[in-house]
Amino acid sequence: MNDRRQSDRPRPMKPPNNEAGAPVSAEGAEGRSLTKENPQWQTSFWTQGQEELQRALLRVRQVAERDPKVQFTTLWHHVYKVDSLREAFFGLKRAAAPGVDRVTHADYEQDLEANLADLSSRLRRGAYRAKPVRRVYIAKADGRQRPLGITALEDKIVQSATVRVLNAIYEKDFLGFSYGFRPGRSPHDALDAVWVGLTQKKVNWVLDADIRGFFDTINHEWLMKFVGHRIADQRVHRHIKKWLNAGVLEDDEIRREEQGTPQGASISPLLANIYLHYALDLWAHDWRRRHASGDMIIVRYADDFVVGFQHRAEAERFLAELRTRLERFDLSLHPEKTRLIEFGRFASERRAERGLGKPETFDFLGFTHVCSTTRKGRFTVKRRTMRKRIRRKLAQVKIDLRRRMHDRVRDVGRWLGSVLTGHYGYYGVPLNYRCLAAVRDQLTRMWYWTLRRRSQRTRITWPRMHALAEKYLPRPQIRHPWPDQRLRVTIRGRSPVR
Repeated sequence: MNDRRQSDRPRPMKPPNNEAGAPVSAEGAEGRSLTKENPQWQTSFWTQGQEELQRALLRVRQVAERDPKVQFTTLWHHVYKVDSLREAFFGLKRAAAPGVDRVTHADYEQDLEANLADLSSRLRRGAYRAKPVRRVYIAKADGRQRPLGITALEDKIVQSATVRVLNAIYEKDFLGFSYGFRPGRSPHDALDAVWVGLTQKKVNWVLDADIRGFFDTINHEWLMKFVGHRIADQRVHRHIKKWLNAGVLEDDEIRREEQGTPQGASISPLLANIYLHYALDLWAHDWRRRHASGDMIIVRYADDFVVGFQHRAEAERFLAELRTRLERFDLSLHPEKTRLIEFGRFASERRAERGLGKPETFDFLGFTHVCSTTRKGRFTVKRRTMRKRIRRKLAQVKIDLRRRMHDRVRDVGRWLGSVLTGHYGYYGVPLNYRCLAAVRDQLTRMWYWTLRRRSQRTRITWPRMHALAEKYLPRPQIRHPWPDQRLRVTIRGRSPVR
């Protein structure tokens, strides 16, 4: 386990996944508990106005926590304040692609205070108009194209400021097994929850589910109803509708979208979590409490979720009722990415008794989960990098190597080293060393053949190539501790399920 410096300020508690009285759950809260009345946001401020905003959001968070049914009627003034917009601006990526207005981060920063004052005035007077989203496409692992929306800079600023205010409310509402696009939560927190649930709970069946085209099929009418459960400020409602109805610019033509949220917009992840909170999470939590007689775990990251069951009959019933539940809200499960498989500590024995092969595997957040055993014969879950992720990474590096063929060797070596470092940073989990080593070996071979193509009189040999690899390409590193160790360190006590 790597020695990582922990922040002195504790992070907010997240609710675990089991009922009160049960042992610490697999999907338990990440983050240390807060000191009483201690806000979760920063305590160093640029201006007095920003300090006032932090205190105002703290009061909002406290009200949301105290009364889960209260509706907030005045929130918009927290959004259009210049201090809020300024903080949102500096939280954006400086190198992000521009939207339809072609205004970049650097362009807007040249006269920042005047621009923010003008934007604040338009937001206060109701003169702000959302711009269409510029649509581009990125390649998916299966060869298809994923639509991505690039929002105009001012829309990003306002959306980010709005998300910050709404997070003060919804972070008190969202359940513990929801991990996607939430402050203080990462994909590895969800992966830890899955691993601990599979190894420490009585899980024999796993439902690996994915909602088909989720971001493109969100029903606007249902979404606004869900937002209205907590937000009664009509100015917030109007602006969310503006972003949903702004349209998409594609091939110099603006098209109005009647459903869905643009992937890439700052507000989209929060709206997606709100939609699934009411359409899926609350129902699944209630289903587990009412119908599950054995252990049941749930881990959701955006529209991809894993549900573990002790009994097959309950798994099949949940899947059937889940399809009906999602259809009510114009959603459906992806037929190819949704599977109910036998998985767990007894899966190998039971399948062998029936004359079947090894237990099936499932993919989640870039890893293939495999039933395995330790050297002492105990059950464990081995996580390997998904093959299609490796193929996609190597294909992209191959293209970049061709483009950098005649760059200096040390520059290419440093770039490849950074690629491997980033790869280890995400995929460097226990029991995944072989996959990490395979990626490094493949990059070494690709670099070798690229160097040999630079000249017909090349002097690159394998001994020299191995020396270059030792100099520039870091060896595989396990960057993450065992999931149960990380949860044991970061969890103090237990908080009740909301």
